Amino acid sequence: MSTTDLAAPMPGGSHAAPAPAPAHTVEVRDVHKRFGPSQILNGLTVDFKDNAITTVLGPSGTGKSVLLKHIVGLLEPDQGEIRVFGQNIWQVSEIERYELRKRFGVLFQDGALFGSMNIYDNVAFPLRKHTDKSEREIREIVMDNLREVGLEAAIHKAPNEISGGMRKRAGFARALVLKPDVVLFDEPDSGLDPVRTKLLSQLISEVHAEHGGTYIVITHDIPTARTVSDYVAVIWKGKMVHYGDADGAFNSTDPFVRQFLAGAADGPLGMD
Repeated sequence: MSTTDLAAPMPGGSHAAPAPAPAHTVEVRDVHKRFGPSQILNGLTVDFKDNAITTVLGPSGTGKSVLLKHIVGLLEPDQGEIRVFGQNIWQVSEIERYELRKRFGVLFQDGALFGSMNIYDNVAFPLRKHTDKSEREIREIVMDNLREVGLEAAIHKAPNEISGGMRKRAGFARALVLKPDVVLFDEPDSGLDPVRTKLLSQLISEVHAEHGGTYIVITHDIPTARTVSDYVAVIWKGKMVHYGDADGAFNSTDPFVRQFLAGAADGPLGMD
């Protein structure tokens, strides 16, 4: 077929209209998820802002990490849609879903490093598995990312030879090597002391400012949210009860949002 054929007008003289771009990179529509008798997500709907850092907050057990696993395609909703890059990820083939996942970077709570590999090989793993780059090209990318998180001197160490904060940074470097459009963080501050939590939060902000992308940070740490957030999402009882810019969240008059973000005892959130 010639380029003339490809450019030929549709009957009636008009060209075929291009498919509209998705409104947002990550869209969640009326998602429900139950595990046994427990309803975890209960009609959750949210569009995550592109090229921004959104922190997802809420009480323990309210569905934050379950939401993340739905977004990356590890869990299928009982009802509703997860759309990423304009596609419903459960209406495409497993191969297509696998390809979509390559456009994600994920930092799990403990870094999820392979204990049998040193830091360098952990960070190189996605490049070796998903690309045909030479070892020289891989080394350049890996070292650039390790320098960015301050770990270029630790490349030969095993995960059990470095601190928890260093493992998180190594996991962050690994999440970035494929230059993902979306980076998901599952409680990156979990298990860290306040100083290292602050340093990791600043690192997340600095890397995002350098590279951009849609960052979604699952956390229960209010100082982390204050440090990194462009937008704040608050989940309660499996629903999204607030989504907006960070200033609006921390100045909200909603009783639940105000109580949770202030860490106050008085309000609708109790011990149950």
